[in-house]
Formats: sequence, structure tokens, C-alpha cells
Amino acid sequence: MGLPDDPAALMEAACDGNRRAVARLLSIVERGGPGAREVGAIAHQRARHAYTVGITGAPGAGKSTLTAALLEVARREVDHIGVLAIDPSSPYTGGAILGDRVRMQQHALDEGVFIRSMATRGHLGGLALATPQAVRVLDAAGFGWIILETVGVGQVEVEVAGTADTTVVVVNPGWGDAIQANKAGLMEIADVFVINKADRPGAGETRRDLETMLEMTELGDWRPPIIDTVGVEGRGVDDLWSAVGDHRRHLESSGALAERRRDRVRRELELVVSEQLFALARRGAGGDVLDRLTARITAGEIDPWSAADVVVDAVRRTP
Repeated sequence: MGLPDDPAALMEAACDGNRRAVARLLSIVERGGPGAREVGAIAHQRARHAYTVGITGAPGAGKSTLTAALLEVARREVDHIGVLAIDPSSPYTGGAILGDRVRMQQHALDEGVFIRSMATRGHLGGLALATPQAVRVLDAAGFGWIILETVGVGQVEVEVAGTADTTVVVVNPGWGDAIQANKAGLMEIADVFVINKADRPGAGETRRDLETMLEMTELGDWRPPIIDTVGVEGRGVDDLWSAVGDHRRHLESSGALAERRRDRVRRELELVVSEQLFALARRGAGGDVLDRLTARITAGEIDPWSAADVVVDAVRRTP
């Protein structure tokens, strides 16, 4: 039997355990537009406040391998886990990308695990807007834990991973100057550090680098632990899962979890408002308004602030 086209009916099917319905809902969210808005509204009503874990780090750090190992450990305690592999650079989606499938193939037949790659398809807001809606879809479908794995440490990846309840930053021995990681924003978002491939030379120096950076960083009442892992062998992954659990208990007991989630919703609201206002501006001033204003700024005819006033005025004039 084919799947329904109606988002509400798809959500019912997803909540009944239909994985194809979950995938269809996520595709709608990725495309954006009115359909994504409808799916987001329905998912919001059904969401049960799943716990999210962000895993980020430089390409090649072994995040997918580590995630696969973490899934194996977590499934001993957790019934359903969703994984969203966030890839801002890829124009394609429609299921987990090949690399993710290869690394996580041992979970392919596990009904308690759902793995999906997500990439923006060019709609306004991109992944920053689509990711929280995708999380709610998985949450509504009964996945109580959701892992957000990013492909790198660019601005989009760090922002997405940093919106999780617990953010894990993965580095390797010989990761380079810790100051560069600080510039990338990793030090600010990390709740747990992982030195993956810790069997390689330089692991001790990397730990000392991180400890030094933590000493120089103003910390609250949580000091990010540093966990050594070898993802391909599963070594240290139990310790990582324990650290995530410790951080969750800390957030819940201190009230910081509710505060983080309020801040996250506030940022999402601001983004949605800005995207809607920008869409109004494009309609009011013409679709090529930014191109024309950019040309005028480049030619020195107008400054950026005055150009922005033109856009804002267009919003005010839009009925």
C-alpha cells in the first residue's frame, strides 16, 4: 500500500512505526515551503521532548564511526534512536549518504535506529531552519534520543551541533593549534570532548592542549570531560555514553536543560521571523532586489545600511 500525501496522515503512519512515512516527512521538511510548515506544526504538537546529542569535529575525525559505535552502546539502554547526518555541502539527500550507510551498516536492520542524511535544497533558512523541524518529526515518531552528526566545523555545522542538549566535540591526536579550534567556536559549544583515534601518537599532547584551553576558558558549573576513544574498536565508547548521561543529569538537576531549550526555541523563532520578513521584502521590492542593491553598493552609490533601509521599507509597504 502506498503512503498518503497528506502530512497529518503521514504523521499518523510515522507514529505507528512506518519508517517510510518518517522518511517522507523529513523530505518535506528539507524542501521547505508550505509543506514543511504544515509538517512542523503537526510535529510540534506531538513532540515528546527527545534528548538531542550533537557530534561535531573536523572532517576525518571519525565522527561517523564513533556515532555507529555509540549507537551500539546506547541501544543497550534506549529503545529508539534517530541519527541526522547534517551535510550543508551536499545538494542531494533522500536517505543516509553512502558513507554513513557504510559506517553504520550494522544498524541498517535495527528497527530501533533511524539514520538520515540532511542537506539544504536551497530554501530560505536552510539547515538552520530545517534541522529543528526534522528533530521534532523524529521526536513525534517515538525516537527519544536523537544524534545530530555534522560533516565538519564550519559555521553552519557548529551552529547546528551547538543547538543540541549535549554537544560532543571530536578531535584527533595532532589536531593542531588549540587556538584555531577556539576560533572555530568549538571550545564554546563543547560539553564533552572526545580524543578519537587515541591509540595514535600525540594523544597525550592533545589532552594537555585541551586541558590548557579549558583552564583558560571561563567555565560554569560544568567542566567538559575529555574522553579517549578508538571508534573503530569501540574502545572508550562506554565512557562517552556515560559522560553524555552525566551531562544530561547535570542539566536536569540544575534546571539548565529547560533554559537551553528555551534559548533554542527563541533562536528558532527569531530565524523564522527574519526569514518571513525577508520573503516579504523580496516580494515587495522585486525578486532581484538584492542583486540590484549589491551592484549599487559595489559601485559606491549607496552604503549597506541605506540599502537595508530599502529592503525594510519594502516590507512596510507590502500589504
